[in-house]
Amino acid sequence: MMRVAADCLLGCQFMNILIENADSPEYLNYENHWTKTLAAGRQYPSTGAAFEAAKHAPIGKFNIVGYVAETRQLINLNHGRGRGTTETLPA
Repeated sequence: MMRVAADCLLGCQFMNILIENADSPEYLNYENHWTKTLAAGRQYPSTGAAFEAAKHAPIGKFNIVGYVAETRQLINLNHGRGRGTTETLPA
């Protein structure tokens, strides 16, 4: 059964690899800000490149997702935690 899913993934012509906020449906853009628009999300050449970028970005929990435009599906490929955001304490 898993082999069938893998074959389907390989048969897809286009899959955009993005970094998704694990807590909300937002995607990291080119300025390292979250956007709700898939098209505005930064695309990576591989899951490894996306994972390395996410680990060093000032973000919290993230998912590496593949977006298949033909079927409008998001596929969770990996997950992790970035460096975290800089928090300032109230004065």
